[in-house]
Amino acid sequence: MSGELLIFENGSYGMAQNLESTDVGIIILGDFTDIREGDTIRRTGKIMEVPVGEALIGRVVDPLGRPVDGLGDIVTDKTRPVETPAPGVMQRKSVSEPLQTGLKAIDALVPIGRGQRELIIGDRQTGKTTIAIDAILNQKGQDMICIYVAIGQKESTVRTQVETLRQYGALDYTIVVTASASQPSPLLFLAPYAGVAMAEEFMYNGKHVLIVYDDLSKQAVAYRELSLLLRRPPGREAFPGDVFYLHSRLLERSAKVSDELGGGSITALPFIETQAGDISAYIATNVISITDGQIFLSDSLFNAGVRPAIDAGSSVSRVGGSAQIKAMKKVAGTLRIDLASYRELEAFTKFGSDLDAATQAKLNRGRRTVEVLKQPIHEPLPVEKQVVILYALTHGFLDSVPVDDILRFESELFAYFDAHQESIYETIRTTKDLPSEEVLDAAITEFIDQSSFK
Repeated sequence: MSGELLIFENGSYGMAQNLESTDVGIIILGDFTDIREGDTIRRTGKIMEVPVGEALIGRVVDPLGRPVDGLGDIVTDKTRPVETPAPGVMQRKSVSEPLQTGLKAIDALVPIGRGQRELIIGDRQTGKTTIAIDAILNQKGQDMICIYVAIGQKESTVRTQVETLRQYGALDYTIVVTASASQPSPLLFLAPYAGVAMAEEFMYNGKHVLIVYDDLSKQAVAYRELSLLLRRPPGREAFPGDVFYLHSRLLERSAKVSDELGGGSITALPFIETQAGDISAYIATNVISITDGQIFLSDSLFNAGVRPAIDAGSSVSRVGGSAQIKAMKKVAGTLRIDLASYRELEAFTKFGSDLDAATQAKLNRGRRTVEVLKQPIHEPLPVEKQVVILYALTHGFLDSVPVDDILRFESELFAYFDAHQESIYETIRTTKDLPSEEVLDAAITEFIDQSSFK
């Protein structure tokens, strides 16, 4: 049967793909160097499965579930098929809980909910992986399992990411699945399916999972390679006709499932690498149409020092808004539109300097918004701190602060609130809503009066 696991004489596994009347097309999942014509291949009668469960947490494995971190065998008796049907319409719930990434630019502008699929798209070297790693770091203490699937990455790069996760204590709740650039294309093709199979084990047991696919462009290229070798007819850009189905059947397995199925969720952050910012390319448009929104990272913003380099005009979250906490909705309601209109105004100002007061005020607020949304890498912020600084921004407290001093204002404001206004943080954490405007205004005014920003 298609997808069945087969065993070669040298002990390597294969997976049946093409079933013809006279022959079978097989992809080899291991060492292929000593496979010879005339070798006997045995059927197993089983679909391809991977080990799953708690034993994998904190480990680095390949797409077959074999450890590659040198920490010994993984002891688990649970397995799941790599290919399973996605939950049906009636087995799902609408996205209602927020997934906090710790990044102001995402949690305010393009919020993500548990069970959502949010595409991260941009050119190479624009900070896609950094966003995902920061989102994983921010899940500490949030009762989330994280799975990082590295597809076609350099092994040195994967090692760096694993060390970062270990350094910040995030490996305690993370599984890393890696199919590096040096491995054969069948493993690159299988890696995302293996990752989501591991995630489903937790989801159907009522847990919440964040899975990162870094990146699906390389999986599509590996699948194209396989399909051409299997002599399947090529289509647009030489991709096979079912390349859309390759990604749709993967991403549809991310969901927030109903209480009858445990009420767990899988939130997916797939990556697509663009060429020169072209989001209308074949694979990019396919994945955009499957996901619930996209975060577009701009090369020009990144090079201008705006990091994370999120282009507010091209980024959208279709379902995450309903999962935002009330406090964030109140302070960030119009922020994305304001930022997009600021970018347009900024372009117009290059043609002339005669601006009316209202336009000048918009530009001033826009420049401060850009500064507030900047964030150092691996320093995710809890949502209550994000709400406080965004409240200060949207209520005009930063309008008189020089743009170069915004980040210093932010750090000093947080230090002041940590020492003297912890009750405001606690109110936002517990009620998910803002304290009264009088309380917040008084606290921020008190900070300004005591600081050098007066």
